[in-house]
Amino acid sequence: MPQLVAPTTRLHRSWLASLAEWGVDEHGERVHQHGASLRPEDDAVDAAGFAAWVQRLRREADPAAERPRGHVPATNLWVTEGSDYLGAISLRHALSPALVEVGGHVGYGIRPSARGRGLATWALGQVLPRARGLGLERVLLTCDDTNPASAAVIERNGGVLEDVREHAPGARVRRYWITVST
Repeated sequence: MPQLVAPTTRLHRSWLASLAEWGVDEHGERVHQHGASLRPEDDAVDAAGFAAWVQRLRREADPAAERPRGHVPATNLWVTEGSDYLGAISLRHALSPALVEVGGHVGYGIRPSARGRGLATWALGQVLPRARGLGLERVLLTCDDTNPASAAVIERNGGVLEDVREHAPGARVRRYWITVST
């Protein structure tokens, strides 16, 4: 059975295996793992860097914590099964102007070897009550227009398409709202 857990150093080895699955793009850059909250300055490969990153992820939920300009408080959770890291989901407590356009309240990613099992749909369903607990009535989710699997995850959790916007030349994003309280 999958679980949502707070980021933990005990999953370092499994997380590294997941990171390798994401691969690199045509420029040799590591493919972005949605929901992972890695920043360019994070060195999560070695044990000390990973521990520092895990601590930062845990602190992000604290509204009083320092954060880069434009970042908002967020609850970061990992999708796990036993000692296996399967993915991550992040619930942002508010929207910045940039998140209104791309990103929304929730970001998630499931490692390639764990896809097709309904884990993203399950994780999003588990996070929506937490959004209610934060006082959010609706949450915004976005996905690339070329990602039908993510669109299906959002729609299975009640997402209603608001629009599709171009956010960069040739890159379109689908914007959905999910009502989490009545």
